Amino acid sequence: EVASTCNEALLSDYMDKHLDDDKRLLLLNQELERFRATLFRQTMFAEFEHKIHQIEESGEPLTPTRMNDEYAKLNKLYFGDAVDTDKDISKEWSRIPHFYMNYYVYQYATGYSAAQSLSHQILTEGKPAVERYINEFLKKGSSNYPIEILKNAGVDMTTPEPIEQACEVFKQKLDAFEKLMKA
Repeated sequence: EVASTCNEALLSDYMDKHLDDDKRLLLLNQELERFRATLFRQTMFAEFEHKIHQIEESGEPLTPTRMNDEYAKLNKLYFGDAVDTDKDISKEWSRIPHFYMNYYVYQYATGYSAAQSLSHQILTEGKPAVERYINEFLKKGSSNYPIEILKNAGVDMTTPEPIEQACEVFKQKLDAFEKLMKA
């Protein structure tokens, strides 16, 4: 999903530069929602999954009430008072099929961050980043572990930099959205 998400980010950047303000607002809103759903929410899911495994491994019983409580705490931590949630949000965990695959869901957030980092490099560095993207990422296919392929393409997922870059892109999009809303 990294390649397709990177290409989506590049298309979004192009569209953002060529749309009128009303359409830019729509595009930015979609982009911000994608960040929220993929980077922040999937990270919350991963943290919930890890917490539930820790509770189980400690020998404590995993009751629906306990799982609801843990999920509600994380939801509050991640989204705070800025987001209104309904009273049943604590039960949301029970309808998320990703939890059937142990420690799988985090890959959405890391893949999204990697894609945002690649697109950021392409947009800021130009040709050298494009050549790395094509030759060191796309052409490599499954020839090595993904983390090594990404590193050779300029995205080191063993550091916080890709996530920091993704968060910076989010901030830029949010700032642009807020500026357009005030115009």
